[in-house]
Amino acid sequence: MLILLLTMLERIGIIVTVAFIMTRLRFFRQMIQSKQITRKQQLIAIIFFGAFGIIGTYTGISFNAETQEFNRWMFDLQQSEAIANSRVIGIIMAGLIGGYKIGIGAGLIAGLHRFSLGGYTALACGISAIVAGAIAAYFHQKKRAISISTALFVGAFAEAVQMMIIVLIARPFHLAVSLVEEIALPMIVANGLGSALFLLIIQSVLKEEEKAAAVAAQKSLTLAERTVPFLRAGLTTKSAQEVCRIIFREVDASAVAMTNEHVILAHVGTGDDHHKPNFPIQTSATRKVIENGQMMVLKKQDIQCTERNCPLGAVVIAPLKQRDVTTGTLKFYFKTENDISHITLELIRGLSALLSQQLELAEAESAWQLAKEAEIKALQAQIRPHFLFNSINIIVSLIRTNPDQARQLLIDLSKFFRQNLSSTTKSWTTIGDELKHVQSYLSIEQARFVDKLTVHFSIDERALETSIPPLTLQPLVENALKHAFKNKEKDCFLSIDIKREDNKTIVRIIDNGEGMDEETLSIIGEQIIHSTSSTGLGLYNVNRRLKMMLGEQSKLIISSQPQHGTEITFTIFHNNSL
Repeated sequence: MLILLLTMLERIGIIVTVAFIMTRLRFFRQMIQSKQITRKQQLIAIIFFGAFGIIGTYTGISFNAETQEFNRWMFDLQQSEAIANSRVIGIIMAGLIGGYKIGIGAGLIAGLHRFSLGGYTALACGISAIVAGAIAAYFHQKKRAISISTALFVGAFAEAVQMMIIVLIARPFHLAVSLVEEIALPMIVANGLGSALFLLIIQSVLKEEEKAAAVAAQKSLTLAERTVPFLRAGLTTKSAQEVCRIIFREVDASAVAMTNEHVILAHVGTGDDHHKPNFPIQTSATRKVIENGQMMVLKKQDIQCTERNCPLGAVVIAPLKQRDVTTGTLKFYFKTENDISHITLELIRGLSALLSQQLELAEAESAWQLAKEAEIKALQAQIRPHFLFNSINIIVSLIRTNPDQARQLLIDLSKFFRQNLSSTTKSWTTIGDELKHVQSYLSIEQARFVDKLTVHFSIDERALETSIPPLTLQPLVENALKHAFKNKEKDCFLSIDIKREDNKTIVRIIDNGEGMDEETLSIIGEQIIHSTSSTGLGLYNVNRRLKMMLGEQSKLIISSQPQHGTEITFTIFHNNSL
């Protein structure tokens, strides 16, 4: 019995190979991640798992119940022989991962094959294969990942059920009992462990890839943030050169290039001796990406380089868009196509999307400087990259640990940006709508601050319909979180107090943060501060719009002392409301 157990555990090494191969298949990744798969993919899964069960049968050990002898390899099954095998593992995985259709389908394929081999246990083993698929499917979880302990239990339990079926159906009875006495324990143990091992390998591979994808996402966010100062000038030769240099230092590529719709703007890395700025776009593929806005991967023969001995062997071309119109490309060159991994493609795709957003922001900033009205709209639409990147980082980290909270934060982030965008189409909003915007912002920031931030609202409902310039309250709240609490590790307190008094509404934002010295206090809100720690741009923008749209009497009044917090107040007089 011990020899049988050791031999079966040795055969389970095949499981390692099969499990790794399955992690390469897209439909299998979708199943293990509880995603919907098509009918065609379901059929492929049934055939694949059924074939896995057949492999488990052929790698089994034949046992002669009359002579009590084992044959380490199963070549030709006699009537008095049965097979100690790992067939059930493939069927168990089919049911656990894919549910009833795939579990029973795989069991039917493996069971019919086993029945065709003959032997006095043929019918019993064929039936038990189908039953095993149904048992595993009962434990299938649509919304949650399968645990290793569940796979261990189901694999062992299904094998135990097979032993009972053999005793009940297989004839002659004394041979069935003799077989079960000899192989039951080794097969229950081996197939339980095999099922757990199969799932462990799959989950380990996928988790490692998820970690790599998270690192790639973090890198793309970091690179996008570092390129912000240069892309503010738009897509020019100078800005493209700086952006390519930053990306090239951080990405494992042979070269990085950027183009606009007509010419190469920058090329940094291998091949820069002949891929030069201001040269016309060489490849038809680049022009195709500009036309259809879809990323492309090209081999060496498709690069169409004019230099015969160009060392660049593959390229990924990603679109750069402004308002859904492709205005340029971001290109990553590699020595060979094998150097382009799935993770690399995700990094490039994410980076091109973020850089496209920065180009859109640059366009908005350019419009801001054209006229007074355009200036107000640009201020209202301003999206701070740090906040966006931090929000995405938080959501990425929560997707695996707390998906419900991640989903809620995505909803709040969507509401936040929707409010930002809608502010560009109107000059006035209400305090009630502004508070909704603030609450969306705070829900995201409180996820970052965890338990160190407390927010208190004291709101007079009579003030909710008071008219106010869009994006007035949220920048004041952001200013407190970004600067007042930057060195506080706990006990951060923020109060939002809004009261209606006769013909005016008074708004107060109070924090217990670091406060400001007299010199800073004398200029904050009235001009941009030239400092390495803060520019005061948020307060300056809010104060400027309040004075422009409500009058000098509604400007910000700021009181503060170092280490004793800050209070920001402004008043809306209702005879000035629109």
